[in-house]
Amino acid sequence: MGRKLIKCAASDLISQSFPSTPTQSCDASEEYEKYGVDLLKSEASLQYLCNLPPHRYEAAYARDIPEFITGDEFMEKYGDHNDAVTVIDPKRSYSVKAPTRHPIYENFRVEAFKALLTAAKTDEQLSALGELMYQCHYSYNACGLGSDGTDRLVNLVQEIQHRKTTSQHEGPSLFGAKITGGGSGGSVCVIGKNSLKSSEEIFEIQKRYKAATGYLPIVFEGSSPGAGKFGYLKIRWRSA
Repeated sequence: MGRKLIKCAASDLISQSFPSTPTQSCDASEEYEKYGVDLLKSEASLQYLCNLPPHRYEAAYARDIPEFITGDEFMEKYGDHNDAVTVIDPKRSYSVKAPTRHPIYENFRVEAFKALLTAAKTDEQLSALGELMYQCHYSYNACGLGSDGTDRLVNLVQEIQHRKTTSQHEGPSLFGAKITGGGSGGSVCVIGKNSLKSSEEIFEIQKRYKAATGYLPIVFEGSSPGAGKFGYLKIRWRSA
């Protein structure tokens, strides 16, 4: 829904940039300079929300995206949502703003995370990476896609990260966490130092989770070559 709202808003702004009456020329000129017609044309045909930079979303669209909209209101104003997989229920109220923001900011966070991985290996780097992971987690939750179990694990990581230690020279070994699992949830990824202390704290989280819920989380450690060893699927775009 959010993509359709943004595309329609961009089209409306383009129309305002080319007024049909002389009395509109002054206001239209200001709109043209503020948003840029070339950008608006690109955004009017936006394929994916993740391709819209956060600054463009905030500058041109954020204030007009509603928190919620009913299916009936959406279809009356915008017609179809161009999704062959889902059907809009006219009587249902849909969250719009959070699911619209998430892919826009998530793509930026992913790119920032990727860039930070090339930085010097310091506590400041780990802290920044961890903060991005926390932001990912809570943005995902705002879309209604989280779970009590993963929230509990992330909260335990935060509690251990920020608790005071007896030594002034001993900083945190865990720096961030987020829900993961290929879109199905159920797992939490934690970033920390490669140290004995971080391993001990992970197992402390495991024990505390079991004590609170009765379930013992499974701990996955390390990494693998991934697609370098197991191969990959190539997806080709087919034009309609």
